[in-house]
Amino acid sequence: MTKKALVVVSFGTSAPEAVYALTNIENVCRRAFPEYDFFRAFTSKMIIRKLKQTEGLNILSPEEVLDKLVMEDYEEVICQPTHILKGREYEKILGVIGAYKDKIPLLKLGDPLLVTEEDFRRTARIMVAAPGRSMEEDEALVFMGHGTEHKANEAYHKMDKLLREMGHERAFLGTVEGTPSLDDVLGELDQRQLKKACLMPMLIVAGVHVREDLAGDQEDSWKSIFKARGIETDIILKGLGENDDIAQMYVDHIKRAGKVF
Repeated sequence: MTKKALVVVSFGTSAPEAVYALTNIENVCRRAFPEYDFFRAFTSKMIIRKLKQTEGLNILSPEEVLDKLVMEDYEEVICQPTHILKGREYEKILGVIGAYKDKIPLLKLGDPLLVTEEDFRRTARIMVAAPGRSMEEDEALVFMGHGTEHKANEAYHKMDKLLREMGHERAFLGTVEGTPSLDDVLGELDQRQLKKACLMPMLIVAGVHVREDLAGDQEDSWKSIFKARGIETDIILKGLGENDDIAQMYVDHIKRAGKVF
């Protein structure tokens, strides 16, 4: 019988309140492919070390998992990242996995969340439904993305425009480390004279940085900045990975995963 493995690769998190986003994706993928042995891998060595020191957890890196699979003669391996974009972190994974293409007979790599046009539209529909309620007439729906200097940052601009193209006139996306910026979002709210906003992260995991940057009490958090401008906020601290519909998208990406050449 062919030995098959599914490896779900994440950046990782050490925040107990955020880890459910990753375990949810992992569990949904594991249930969808029961004929594959399941493995978890984190790419952040800092998080791996911290979990080892504080929780006694031994999380493997992608290299460690793949070495193990080679030693145990696995013939088919699918690696599925939980990343959002084809940015630097995804490129690092591609580089690592590419080194094993001649060691595993069939080695596949799935896409991150946002690649095809349908990926964007499907994610947009999930995002606007995530609050579980209708927005009030004077309320904006604002998503906070990470942002990057990589060319993949264009995906944030695409999603921001797409939200409104799909009819969600008061939905906006800003980023912490890229564009569109928070100032861009605030400009849109000022233009429309919106004095309420529902804030949500557009990240797989709502970890420590998300909780500080979005909902922290410091002056430069989005919550504080909105408050200083007289905008009432409702904050939903849930990573995208907590949503079963997002997890199902990764299942579908596994199904279309291509061979690593």
